Amino acid sequence: MNFPRRALISVTDKSGIADFARGLVEIGFEIISTGGTARILREANIEVTDVSSITDFPEILDGRVKTLHPKIHGGVLARKHLDSDVSALKEHGIAPFELVVVNLYAFEKAAANAELELRDVLEQIDIGGPTLLRAAAKNFHHVLPVTDPEDYSTVLSGFSGDEDLSDEQRLLFARKVFKHTSVYDHAVSQYLDLQTEDGTEFEQTKLVRLDKVQSLRYGENPHQSAAFYTRSDDKLGALANTEQLHGKALSYNNLLDADSAWNLALDLGQDSAVYIKHNNPCGAARHPDLLQALTLARAVDPVSAFGSVVAIGKSVNAAAATFLAETFIEVIMAPSFSEEAKAILMKKKNLRLLEMGTAEMPKRLAPELRCVSGGVLVQNRDYRNDPASEVADAKVVTTRKPSAAELEALKTNWLVAKHVRSNAIVFGHADRVVAVGAGQMSRIDSVKLCQLKGGDALKGSVVASDAFFPFRDGVDALAEAGATAIVQPGGSVRDEEVIDAANEHGLAMLMTGFRHFRH
Repeated sequence: MNFPRRALISVTDKSGIADFARGLVEIGFEIISTGGTARILREANIEVTDVSSITDFPEILDGRVKTLHPKIHGGVLARKHLDSDVSALKEHGIAPFELVVVNLYAFEKAAANAELELRDVLEQIDIGGPTLLRAAAKNFHHVLPVTDPEDYSTVLSGFSGDEDLSDEQRLLFARKVFKHTSVYDHAVSQYLDLQTEDGTEFEQTKLVRLDKVQSLRYGENPHQSAAFYTRSDDKLGALANTEQLHGKALSYNNLLDADSAWNLALDLGQDSAVYIKHNNPCGAARHPDLLQALTLARAVDPVSAFGSVVAIGKSVNAAAATFLAETFIEVIMAPSFSEEAKAILMKKKNLRLLEMGTAEMPKRLAPELRCVSGGVLVQNRDYRNDPASEVADAKVVTTRKPSAAELEALKTNWLVAKHVRSNAIVFGHADRVVAVGAGQMSRIDSVKLCQLKGGDALKGSVVASDAFFPFRDGVDALAEAGATAIVQPGGSVRDEEVIDAANEHGLAMLMTGFRHFRH
């Protein structure tokens, strides 16, 4: 049976809709529409039939109910190859649709507007739109669902030809619709989660939307493909909001190192300069003078600084830029760059410059997600409003108390140790680290690695350990290397043995009660 060609159009995004509708009319479609869309089409001199004239029922409840009617949904869901469906259409005076063109209320825009109250945002939850799209997508063999203005030209060329769109093409449109409505519903769910403080971080079902930012050349290794996505529940995440001012595209490993570098710089504060290599700090310092901070940080391990990622807690000036340009660096991140600094650094064609816009930790931190085979691990971020207070409030367990200078040094190195792969040992002073022992299978090996890296420079420094010492041999090695004070979480069954060792060597030791493993 031949049916008239009908298209239902109701869109929030009006871009290109008049030209699209005009093209549909030219190939024989009747346009049925609602409210604002119908008005726009009439203003473009396109003939339109109102939905209310089809349903013989007006739009009610301030537009909340427009298309929810059997004469609309019967026409969308009818299977034209089934005699029973065709008979039902005839019996109830329903004409089928061939095309449903709908995009949804701008809910996310409303949800992001802090000036709108909950009841105002709720009005931007689309009901009829998703229902129409889902109905058309379910019946995609007979009704083409269209939600993206970018697809208008494809639809017009498909319907203008001698042959209809293939089932494979139609299936792609249906798939796009269900992904679109799923994303929309997730945005509503996430907004409602944010209106509560009931621990929904670890609800029974965790929904996280990922939006692709860019494809990456490859992953950790050239044979691995990769891409960068932002998380819908972490809009304030630093890398999601950074602006790349210069340089070639960021790689997978660049992004991993950049995240580590920026998080450490945030903990150390605006006077910080951090060098990261292979996800571990190879240099970290803080000083009011940025050039001095960079000089101290690079001197920790100048060999490893080659090819590193650098994070800085304040605006980069010309003097700092000149210093940074002396070393091959992959990425430099800072809240901003002076015009003089940009001119200096942009002479290096491939150097990536990331302008972070701020050097403040977001007020709301989304949980961490880490993939394992067949699942995802979820945990709160290892962050406290004042992590240095863990040292200030720590218990002195040795006979000797730390001096004021040692205490400040312990605070700095405790912050750095938190960002080092376990087992982590960090030697340093108040303004800089001296050596970093990262990622070793035993804590004593981390100490030996620091001795190899730092040598005599370890003498007179303090030490931070990310977890307790299981045996006294670690403390013996620290004393031999020249350390004068130690901060560690405590909690070993041999704590007393470890404390005795520290007393024997005249070390001051603090136990914080907080562990900062970074696996």
